[in-house]
Amino acid sequence: MSGNPTTLPAAGPLAGPGKGAARSPVARRLLRRLEVRMLALALVIAVVLSLLSPYFLTRTNLFNILDQSVVVGIVAVGMTFVILTGGIDLSVGSVAGLCGIVLGLALQHVPIPVGIALAAGAGGLIGLVSGLLIAYFGLAAFVVTLGMMAIARSLAYIASGQTAISNIPAGLSDIVYTSILGVPGNVVFLLALYALAFAYLTYAKGGRVIYAVGSNVEAARAAGLPVLAYSVLPYVVSGALSAVAVTFSVAQLLSADPLMGNMLELDAIAAVVIGGASLYGGRGTILGTLIGVLIMVMIRNGLNLLGVSPFWQGSAIGTIIILALLVERLVSARAAR
Repeated sequence: MSGNPTTLPAAGPLAGPGKGAARSPVARRLLRRLEVRMLALALVIAVVLSLLSPYFLTRTNLFNILDQSVVVGIVAVGMTFVILTGGIDLSVGSVAGLCGIVLGLALQHVPIPVGIALAAGAGGLIGLVSGLLIAYFGLAAFVVTLGMMAIARSLAYIASGQTAISNIPAGLSDIVYTSILGVPGNVVFLLALYALAFAYLTYAKGGRVIYAVGSNVEAARAAGLPVLAYSVLPYVVSGALSAVAVTFSVAQLLSADPLMGNMLELDAIAAVVIGGASLYGGRGTILGTLIGVLIMVMIRNGLNLLGVSPFWQGSAIGTIIILALLVERLVSARAAR
């Protein structure tokens, strides 16, 4: 018996570390996911704002946050597609303003569904032109979309006669104020759009091609992938969704103003980058974009509840965004090691 020592006493201590070791890789994998860290940041922001303002976590304000997320959230979906390919679209705000005017003018003569389709078609057409100039002719995305931004805003002023179009049919507001299971229609549309975009980027062949183009366009071309089509498609999606986003704004205000969408491109880009997308392309998720949108909107909403002057809000939001990205970069580098 003495020559065959039992191993039973050691079993307990060995089992403990074994379980911890099994859990540790899972925890590390979760922490490596940027969406998890951004979700944690969103929860921290929500907790802090709820402590600073008793109105933040009220049902009314939570629905208000969701409502405020609709326009930038819709545009951010299209921006995600563009950024995943390594591009950028600075024209989305101006395209939204122009498409709002197209919608307002169209609704004077055609039914509401046709007017919405015309506006979305106009946005998609602008995106198609930008995409072809960038992907086919090899022009820089920054320069092309910057030029398109100026053109679209100019055309919005010209088409509207420098005035808002106010005689919008009241029935258009139904797309916002008709609720489904107690949830406003615009919020339902936003969530459905994100679910569809998530499914496309995650499971569809086209989604995988978009990631491949952003990761290494030459390798994607060498592999026989339709690089040109999937380099242009994101800009078409971005332009069309800009028109859809402004449709909800027009529906709420029952007015189309050529200034609509001003600075919208910056909010959309910030939301996508906060959500973890790389401006070099090939990295990012639609879930991360949704979290980025919510972080942006929560910060704006919280500053309003705290009575911070609108003149200071831009500085506060910009500082928070830069700090969040700096911390994330440091954490990502540490996690990679």
